[in-house]
Formats: sequence, C-alpha cells, structure tokens
Amino acid sequence: MFKDAATEQLFALREARYLTAMRGGTPDRIPIRFFMQEAAARVAGFTIQQVATDYNMAFEATRQAGEMLGCDAVMLNAIWSTYTVAKAAGWRYLYVPGVDVELNSVLQFGEPTRPEDEFLKEDEYEEFTEDPTAFLVNKWMARAGRRVQPQGAPVDFDHNVSLWSGALAYANYMHAFGPAAQRLKEQSGIVSANAGMIKAPFDILCDKFRGFMNAAVDTIERPDTVIKACEALIPHIVANALGGADPDKKAPITIWAHRGCVPFISHETFNTIMWPTLKPVFEEIIAKGYQILFYGEGNWEAHYDTLRTLPAGSIIYHLDRGNPETAARAFKDRFAISGGMSYDVLARGSQQDVRDHLKELFAVMKPGGGYILDASALMLNDVKPENLKAAVDYTMEHGVYSQSSPAPARGTVTPATIPQGFRAPNTVRPWSVEKQDYRQLAGDVAMVKSAWERTDAFTYNHLWTTVLW
Repeated sequence: MFKDAATEQLFALREARYLTAMRGGTPDRIPIRFFMQEAAARVAGFTIQQVATDYNMAFEATRQAGEMLGCDAVMLNAIWSTYTVAKAAGWRYLYVPGVDVELNSVLQFGEPTRPEDEFLKEDEYEEFTEDPTAFLVNKWMARAGRRVQPQGAPVDFDHNVSLWSGALAYANYMHAFGPAAQRLKEQSGIVSANAGMIKAPFDILCDKFRGFMNAAVDTIERPDTVIKACEALIPHIVANALGGADPDKKAPITIWAHRGCVPFISHETFNTIMWPTLKPVFEEIIAKGYQILFYGEGNWEAHYDTLRTLPAGSIIYHLDRGNPETAARAFKDRFAISGGMSYDVLARGSQQDVRDHLKELFAVMKPGGGYILDASALMLNDVKPENLKAAVDYTMEHGVYSQSSPAPARGTVTPATIPQGFRAPNTVRPWSVEKQDYRQLAGDVAMVKSAWERTDAFTYNHLWTTVLW
C-alpha cells in the first residue's frame, strides 16, 4: 500500500513516462533512469563495505539514492550485494571489498586464467554439451566453489555445510527482492527499471566456464565445438530470463552484452558464433511479449546493422561507448535509446561540465522522444553525487517536451524451435527418476508429480542463476 495518495500519483506518472519512452513514444519529459552500483552508497551515505556485505542495505541505498536524486526509475538488483550468497556457497570468482579486495574498492568478478582453474576443461566440451545441467552438478560446483568436493573425493564437513548454507543464503536473497521492490514503489514512488537477465551464450562460456582467453583460442581451434556448447546453453538462458521477468511485461529483461563488441572478438566470430546463438534467445523472449534492454557494454557500432534486424520496438539500446549521433541515426526510427551520459564527466567533471555535456547530448537524443537518461556505464563509487544532481536538475528543466505522443506499434517475430536438450530446462532430477524411489504411488499422482516438479525447478533455478549472473 502506498504511503499516501501523492506517492501513488507520482509512481503512476513516472511509470507512464518510463514506459512511453521505452516503447519509442514521447512522454512529458525525458525519464531519469539511473543504474547505480556503489554510486548509490555514496549518494545515500552508506559505506562500500555495508552495501557489499548486506543486500538489504544495498536495496535501501538504491531506494534512498533514487529518492534523494529524484529518479523516475532505478535498477533494484545491485550486482554488488551478494556477499552472503558468495561466501556461504564458497564461490571462487567473486571478490568482495574489505574481504577479498581493498576496503574502498568495488565488488569484482574473476574468471579462470590457468588450466588448473578452468571450470570447463578443454576435453570436456562434449560432456557439457550433452547435458549442461548434469555438468553443473557433477563438476562445475566443485570447481567454482572452494568447499564443494569433486566427484570421487571424500565428502567432508565443509562440503555439506557449503551445500546447505549456499542454498539457504540464495533463497533468502531471492526472497528479499519482492519486499525491496514494494518499498521502492510504495515508499518512494520509484519504478523498478528492469527484471530478469540475459547473457549471450558465448559470454557465459567466457565468464563462467573457459575464461575469455581460452574461449577465444577455442573459437579458432575448434569453432564447431564452441557453437555446439553455446547452442546447449540457449534453452537455459531463455528459461532463466523468463523465470525472473516481470509478469506484467512492463519492465524490460536486460542483457549485459560485454564480449561481442570490437575489439574482443572478430567480425567472423560474431557472425558465426556470437550472433547465431544469441539471436534465438532474443526471438524467443520477444515472441513472448517482452522488451529487451540491450546494455551494450563497449562500442557496438560495428554491429548496429545486425541489431536493426530485430523487430521494431523490441529492444532499448543502451549507449556506452560510441558516438551519440551515430547511435541516434542507427536506432531512433526503430528502437528507444538509453544512456550516453558520459561517465568521465560524471566522475571527473564539474557541474557545469555536466550541463554543457547534456546540452549536446539532448540536442541529439531528445527530438522525437524514445530516449531515457542514464550514464553510459554502471555507476561505481567514483561518480560525484553533485554531478548526478546536476544531471537531474538539468533534465527537469531542459528535458521537457512541448507535446507528447504515443508509442508506435511493436514488431513481432516467429521464433525458431529451440532444442531443449537431454535434460529440459527447469529440471534437475526428472519425475521419471524421482518416482522410482517411492514405496507406492497412488491417489492423485498428477498432484504429486506437479509438487515434485515445482520443487525441482527451485533447484534448477539456484544452479543456473548462479551460473548466468
């Protein structure tokens, strides 16, 4: 329940503004949607260690910062708030400020660099491709975690505790999202900017299995093998994205697209591996009525023509690196755009620098609507709070439209059939296996089966969210 009628009205106005712009229409004003990480702590007066250690403080920092600045929408899911999950499960690849890295640093992710650290060995591609979920259970968890023992090794105290505490910590974290979203909405009148997440299959292969250097070599030495592995990931990426999506289909599902741009991979690798295994993910999600926030980390100008092949209105393109005029020419007639506000100016410029920069940016992005203000990249602890406030104030004055217009119709797509693999999404221990342990099976068997499959899906969600985040 909203704290008062004014907050309820404010939320309705902000939600309408945000939805209109995302869908390519012209709202009353450019929406202000900030994706803040450690910057939220700095604005709201929390320490980096507090928000890195306690996800409830992280949620609260985001809410307070959004309210103090006057944002229309913020990203509730701050990546920097998973200490308890990471340490309970014993993850090797997450480095927490004050625990693994310097106190005033930021939360960081690592990936395998040495052969002995690889989560997927060079000769295990076939095993992984055959049954990715089984590979996670049988091998990945022991390699990605510090305390889970590999198959065949003696099971010890730490192994058992890690499995229990990791699952419980994950469940508690996931259950905290709903109340945090309600507080954001009902106490502050702010919109949750996104829900659900996508990563490209090749990005996942780099991040959580082979490491970028190994995967890059694999694209040259065994490209067909890499393609098959990426294809095996597709149904699980789709299932995970839809599992965390907004049931009302208002908030977009975000893809954090960070390895497909120049200079990480060649045009050939993009055209033969990256895009052919990412496009089916997009098409499946778009066909179900969701928008995708394409958070293009780096400079994606080399692939603008490819992105334009997606249905009109199906994505919001987030501009990080690259020329705003080039992005506007490429997308304004087809997709909404967010971002483009210089991170360097926010972190190292003055308030006047912010105003001068936004004057130039709005000259390109404001005409015709379909633009959402945000920094070019996720905001870390070097962003100056006074510069964020200057950006908000400038937008309140100069981001207003004289006339609104509705969003154009969204394009549609018919997705290709995605093979579900040996072990279908949302399944770890199939009912056909589970029921064999029962002494009897009588009465409403369908009810029993349904109850088991819901429980099994929770286990699946824990496994794959751990991998895909």
